[in-house]
Amino acid sequence: MTTETSLISNIAYKNEGLSKTESLELYRLMLKPRLIEEKMLILLRQGKVSKWFSGIGQEAISVAVTKALHKNEYILPMHRNLGVFTGREIPLYRLFSQWQGKMNGFTQGRDRSFHFGTQEFKIIGMISHLGPQLGVADGIALAHKLKKEKKLTAVFTGEGGTSEGDFHEALNIASVWNLPVLFCVENNGYGLSTPTNEQYRCKDIADRAVGYGMESHIIDGNNIIEVYTRVNEIAESVRENPRPVLLEFKTFRMRGHEEASGTKYVPEELMQHWAEKDPVINFRNYLMSEDLLDQKFNDELIAEIKTEIDKNLKIAFSEKPVSSNESKELNDVYKIVDYEEVKPKGETQELRLIDAIAQSMKQSMAKHENLVLMGQDIADYGGVFKITDGLLAEFGSERVRNTPICESAVVGAGMGLSINGMKAMVEMQFGDFVSSGFNPIVNYLAKTNYRWNQNADVVIRMPCGAGVGAGPFHSQTNEAWFLKTPGLKVIYPAFPYDAKGLLNTAFNDPNPVLFFEHKALYRSIRQEVPTDYYTLPFGKASLLREGEKISIITYGAGVHWAMEILDELNYAEADLLDLRSLQPLDKDAIIESVKKTGKAMVLTEDTLFGSLASEIASLIQEECFEYLDAPVFRVGSLETPIPFASQLESQFLPKERFKARLKELIEY
Repeated sequence: MTTETSLISNIAYKNEGLSKTESLELYRLMLKPRLIEEKMLILLRQGKVSKWFSGIGQEAISVAVTKALHKNEYILPMHRNLGVFTGREIPLYRLFSQWQGKMNGFTQGRDRSFHFGTQEFKIIGMISHLGPQLGVADGIALAHKLKKEKKLTAVFTGEGGTSEGDFHEALNIASVWNLPVLFCVENNGYGLSTPTNEQYRCKDIADRAVGYGMESHIIDGNNIIEVYTRVNEIAESVRENPRPVLLEFKTFRMRGHEEASGTKYVPEELMQHWAEKDPVINFRNYLMSEDLLDQKFNDELIAEIKTEIDKNLKIAFSEKPVSSNESKELNDVYKIVDYEEVKPKGETQELRLIDAIAQSMKQSMAKHENLVLMGQDIADYGGVFKITDGLLAEFGSERVRNTPICESAVVGAGMGLSINGMKAMVEMQFGDFVSSGFNPIVNYLAKTNYRWNQNADVVIRMPCGAGVGAGPFHSQTNEAWFLKTPGLKVIYPAFPYDAKGLLNTAFNDPNPVLFFEHKALYRSIRQEVPTDYYTLPFGKASLLREGEKISIITYGAGVHWAMEILDELNYAEADLLDLRSLQPLDKDAIIESVKKTGKAMVLTEDTLFGSLASEIASLIQEECFEYLDAPVFRVGSLETPIPFASQLESQFLPKERFKARLKELIEY
């Protein structure tokens, strides 16, 4: 940054009662990220950092918002908000190590740039999919509200990100629930190279707030005094009167989306206009014109910051390249769990699958006072399957919450609750609808512990499965979508006893759990179930029947089809293994059974291509090849969407094909 002094300021500053000390502090806070960025651009050209997303020209927003928030309030920044990180006084060598992929960084080399969070500094970094962090901010703010804390949450996005569905979902939830969130939109004119007139038609993004019944403000994002005083005033008000506020900061980024992009798409006159509104240079000139800053102090301040940068760069450069091993990498995918075994005792009663799940929910709500349930129609109505019926009356509307129809932001809110020390359950009204919340599940919940050691204490309940004539959009059993994603746990019980114990364990587990509940089994399967609280471990299959000649491996409705066909054929020579837990998977039980019998059939309700059945068949081929007396048989549903008419649905499902293939395997 040049030290050349001109007392001309192109921004109309108003003192607003700031002391000299406060004014100089704001200047120092802006100067630091600017000087770091200038250094990073040099290092980028030297090949010493791999990528850089510049925030030059936007520093006033990050700095002032951070200054206006209390240090124990969360901020969710973007990749141009370096001033948030420096404003929270993160040691620079840790930032530099993060950008170089070294161990002193916040992700141990597992993620780059600003894609990290830190509970120590109450900063929750972005992921590349931009939108989900807005819903996460809702969850963090909801936790503050539930804990009766006078705190708010600030979350950043750019004007481009406001076109994403997550933006609209998050603002709607925040408005409906009156959450203390500052939605900070940095309108810098371009989404990469796309100008605002090709992104939206309203005059200002702030105009959208009226549609959500939300307060909004437009702020000159290059005027540090205006940003700080207005945000500080709004923040104080929101702490006392919790509500969401949409803040649109008018600004401009003076460099490309990232350095490789360049700025050739920006008209020269527009670049010149905003160059004259540089927030750092203009504020420096203003301070000098008001005799609040002199050239000597300015030079000393620049030299001091540059010395700090160089000292911390030396530490980061001297750090060894990141190293690890397979064991450490695998162990960090999930938060370590101390399984709490609670054995059943006392009385039992005959329960349907649906009753056992409801009983688990009630007992887990009593056990975990920080557990919040969220889902469409789960409160007064009790859910479309009536599983949550009665929980509103017992635990109140703060913990049993109806949501708008916006799966993505609700999953994000669950993540936010976890970040702020609570537990969340999200009920998908039908498991099919999870596709609308797919992104935050597989890209946020699943990856966060591995990336920066933050657990996602979220259970997502998934009513699923065919056999009830519900057609293509209410019948899928889509567990395979999630088994591919490291970081998620996937549970799929077939019996009331298992469902209750495993769901209790899911609520105890600090990792994200997808809990599949087959709709056709809800009211058709009954079993004696302990009335008191108990748990069952993940990763343990249940051997329902023992035989010496064939291993049948299945889960969900497939368990009941297998039992029915075995009885019909009067065949008693099969091991019947109910997996119950799909991730983690009880590989040992599978291998042990197949080595004993020499024949294996894997049955799934899913279509076969890309299914868990295919993975298990591959596992058996690798681990049990020398023991096999026949090929591994797989049976699944037809490779079509799930049809509605009962005749078509029966043909789609694999039950009859399983019977034919079982006969074939017996005779092989």
